[in-house]
Amino acid sequence: MKTGPIAGVRIVELASLAPAPFGCMLLADLGADILRVERQNNRPSFEGPIGPLDRGRRSIAVDLKTPAGVAVIERLIRDADVIVEGFRPGVTERLGIGPDALLAINPRLIYARMTGWGQDGPLAHRAGHDINYISISGALEPIGPASEKPHAPINLVGDFAGGGSFLALGILAALFERERSGKGQVIDAAIVDGSSALIAFVHGMHAAGRWSGERGTNLLDGGAPFYNTYETSDGRYMAVGALEPQFYAELLQLLGIEAEDPRLRMDELRWTGERDRFTEAFKLKTRDEWSAIFAESDACVTPVLSPWEAHLHPHNIARDSFVEVGGTMQPAPAPRFSRSRPSIPVAMDEGGRDPSAALAAWGFDVDESTKLIGSGAVT
Repeated sequence: MKTGPIAGVRIVELASLAPAPFGCMLLADLGADILRVERQNNRPSFEGPIGPLDRGRRSIAVDLKTPAGVAVIERLIRDADVIVEGFRPGVTERLGIGPDALLAINPRLIYARMTGWGQDGPLAHRAGHDINYISISGALEPIGPASEKPHAPINLVGDFAGGGSFLALGILAALFERERSGKGQVIDAAIVDGSSALIAFVHGMHAAGRWSGERGTNLLDGGAPFYNTYETSDGRYMAVGALEPQFYAELLQLLGIEAEDPRLRMDELRWTGERDRFTEAFKLKTRDEWSAIFAESDACVTPVLSPWEAHLHPHNIARDSFVEVGGTMQPAPAPRFSRSRPSIPVAMDEGGRDPSAALAAWGFDVDESTKLIGSGAVT
């Protein structure tokens, strides 16, 4: 029995790539009962590995191009709260399982659509990936050193932050609204919209004259020497975020650099020289040596850890911030709750697919399951 703040919410997930599975992972972590429906004989050309994004749900494969397969979806959504799909606009309509068809069966259904460009607009039917969506949202251009090209921040900003996170937020908001209206609705979650929202702060900085517009020369994009990363003697890195004057003063002290008026730190004409001083200082010790020096300080200096090291940091160990699921070390569910604590995550299908058990959990009797599996409509 799953626990968590949304335990009891039932979600049908039509399998797709990264953003929607991540959003569903967040919801599964919070306690939702999710059944992933794979499409038979229709594997994408690029497929991510099974792992953290797939945890915490059951799965079946359905032939959605047959009446029997469509009937399975129609049956599932009668008792579901949410259905999630991540296809191009119009695909589910052509399959006969679009919003109009399913909301006619279950008017309380939340129909959540995850795309890159959104359901309408000139690019809605075009192909794209994270880097394309964040490029037109304005989220890519500011990322990277001065006088260099923009650097893609892997697919964190688009797929996961602007995509899956906003999908999960939209679903939770729609479930809350349904408690008052009694009605379901359609959610148009577009990565281009979510990634635009993520840089609202930068728009505010620019409007206030505090963001020059040139990449890598501003306070928070690597321009300021006290908000940057520095290589250590062993070829690793430390992250510095000493924005406030008191933290800046402590940074200078622990680096062994002569103290100066902290107000001078905002003089951009001094930034190049100060960056050089910090660079030289950090090169004198290893990352672990600097980590020990700054461990008990408020200088806002921390080691830059790889994803494979993060679970070993004492703070993450103390907070149980990582868990091992299916033999893979991965982030634990977040955020945390004082009462409705989520269950410990388990691998998809708990490590072994069983379509009969998955169908039974969603109300199909033995005869129905046997017939569907025997016909090949469900595998």
